[in-house]
Parts: sequence; structure tokens; C-alpha cells
Amino acid sequence: MALTKINDKLSVVPQPEIADFRSFAELGFKTLINARPDWEEPAQPGTNAEKEAANRAGMTYAYVPVTVATITEADVRAFRQAMDKADGPAIAHCKSGTRALLLYAIGEVLDGRMERDHVVAFGQEYGIDLAAADDWLNKHFARRPIVKGFFDARTWSIQYVVSDPDTGKCAIIDPVRDFDEKAGATATINADGILEYIRENKLTVEWILDTHPHADHFSAAQYLKEKTGALTAIGERVIDVQKLWKDIYHWPELETDGSQWDKLFVHGETFKVGSIDAKVMFSPGHTLASITYVIGDAAFVHDTIFMPDSGTARADFPGGDAHTLWKSIQDILALPEETRIFTGHDYQPDGRPPRWESTVEEQKRSNSHIAGVSEEEFVKIRTARDETLPMPKLILHALQVNVRAGRLPEPEANGRRYLKFPLDALEGAAW
Repeated sequence: MALTKINDKLSVVPQPEIADFRSFAELGFKTLINARPDWEEPAQPGTNAEKEAANRAGMTYAYVPVTVATITEADVRAFRQAMDKADGPAIAHCKSGTRALLLYAIGEVLDGRMERDHVVAFGQEYGIDLAAADDWLNKHFARRPIVKGFFDARTWSIQYVVSDPDTGKCAIIDPVRDFDEKAGATATINADGILEYIRENKLTVEWILDTHPHADHFSAAQYLKEKTGALTAIGERVIDVQKLWKDIYHWPELETDGSQWDKLFVHGETFKVGSIDAKVMFSPGHTLASITYVIGDAAFVHDTIFMPDSGTARADFPGGDAHTLWKSIQDILALPEETRIFTGHDYQPDGRPPRWESTVEEQKRSNSHIAGVSEEEFVKIRTARDETLPMPKLILHALQVNVRAGRLPEPEANGRRYLKFPLDALEGAAW
């Protein structure tokens, strides 16, 4: 086995045999990191077999599957996190070891521990070609906008800060306000983490953007507006969602004109984040009000398309429709193939780390709900899948907050806030 020691913390190796895992443990390795997607070759063991073998040998196991063409910053961070969590040396593999070292080298540059112009020479020290890492870094630092994703494990949601490197101005997209439904407790842990990133990077918030009123988490838009003074915005069809939920909640005093936001965008409207051009695309199907923000070369699609290994979003919420969702997805896929796609949720299939960035080309090529699928086939797939899904556990909690741009209910006479919870209002109970 051609094992290459990089430092006291990391070694890389080509695809090992299952029989090698005990030897790795005997050599003192505490964690095995698999950077190779399943099914690249029929003979590879696969992540399930590797995890079992690693655990039997007394090692922890991390799965960070990547291809050179689709590596994202989230993958780089996941690889580094697996290293940092290791209670001792880690050994990482892909097919040849190249991708494992590539993930490591990119992380070293992003964290300031290695100069960009040293990456190729660093690889040559170990007989590994890291030209792809150099190319990735050049593209990364040339991109506009800069996109930082924040994953909330409680709701599988991704929040974004989208910034213009030339002006330091930014937008926050779909921020989460923390809510524990068992305790009835709210917090601003996620939102405060976003604010800390903004402070550390000396950014100025111009916009707080919702893609739609969310059914699975509270929006932190109002809280962040109070902290930053930035404008809040959503698509104009939010008024249809407000009218729908006004009836469900029997809420006569709810204003259904969208006035809770500073700006209601119409389809095709343009705006700017700093000096970067942005536009709005109406993307209904998941909800009546869903929109996509296209900012520079980045499209924020939220609940339309997930990562290619996760398919697409459900279309069975009140006001949702699978045919409409298909048409919205086709509009997104009509963007240039190099457009970066940023999704709003990731449910981590096969236990992989969270991922949220792909491209139009990658989605068209490998998303199982889209690639080679007709509209009729999509609707059949989507409808059958939706029939197996219970309603989100927070839908009745969240909508009464989110149709008001993230405003919590007003305190009552005793100073406490109360949610209104309609009974038997929705179909789809999971008995």
C-alpha cells in the first residue's frame, strides 16, 4: 500500500482494500476519510463497507465524496473538520489519493496557512499533481459574488451571505431564527453567527432577502433588520400566501399586502448587491411565492432544486403544484451552464457532510429527478414521493411568523408571546 505521509496529522493513500483497515489502525491512525463517491468503479468497497471496517478496526470514519469538477468550499470545510475531529492521525483516500490531498491543500490556502503560488510545488513534493487545486483557487478568488453558506443542522437549512469583494456590500438570504418547539424557546444563535462573519469581514448589509415564507423554520429577517438597518425583501406573490394562511389561522387582523417587507420584487426585476447585478425570477411550485435570486454568477434557488443526489423539493404544501415546480426548474436550468446553484436545504444522504453548491450543468447531468426526465415523469416521481412525506413539524408554528417577515407575535398583557395553532387545518397527518 503506497501510503504518503503529509504531516503528523494527515496521510493519503490510493483506494485501500478492506483488509488494509486493521493495518491502518495498527499504524496509529484514528480516523479514515473517504473522499471517493460510491459507484466510480464496480470493484470499490463503497462507503457502507468502509465505515463498518473502519469501526471494527477502532477508527472513526468520515465520508466526503467529491469529484475534481464539482468540489465546493463546503467539501473543503468538511474534509478539514474531519481532520480536526480526529483523535490522532487521519488517513484519507480517494482512487489515487489526489483528491484527498487536493481538499487538504485548498483548505490550507483558504485558511491562510499556505500561499496560493505554492500549491503545485507542494503537490510535487509528494509526486501528486495539484494543478486542479491551483485552477480551483484561481476561479474561487475571481468569482463575484463571494458566497458564504451557514448550515443549520436543526432544520437542514442553509443561510447565505452574498458579498461584493469590490465594495464590501452584501445581502443575507433566508436567515434562520432558532426555535425549539419542545420548550417553546427562541434564540438568535444562527443570526448572530452571520453578524459575526459580517463584522469579521467588514461587510455592509444592503439587503435581507427571503426566497419565500418558510414552512420549516422561523425567519430571522426582522431581527437582522433591527441589527443592521438593511432593507428586507421578498417576491410580490407573498400576498397570495398571506391570504391563504390568513384563512387557515382565522386571522382577520393580518395585513395581506406584503407591507411587512420593505420591498416586494416582481418577476424580472433587477437590483444590485454592491456593484454586482442581480435579478429576480419567479419560481413557484413549492409555494405560491417562491422566487430565485440570480446575483452575478450565483443563483439562490432555495426549495426548487436540491443537490443532485437529493433531487428536488416537495410540491404538496398549500398552494404548491408539481407541474408548476417543473416549469420553474426548467427556467433555472435555462441559465448559463456555469451558473452556480445554491440550494436552501440539504438532508445529507448516506450521512455525508452538508453540501449546497452545484452548477446548472451538474444538475442537468446528474440530478435524478431532472436528468433525462419528462414533465410527466417528474410529476409522477414528485407526487409519489410527496405522498410519503409528513407535513414539516414546524409548518403551523413557522408560517404565522414568516408571513410577517420574521416578526414574532406581539407580547400579550403578561409580557409573553403566544403562537396560534389551528387544529385539523392541514391534510397529511402521519398516523
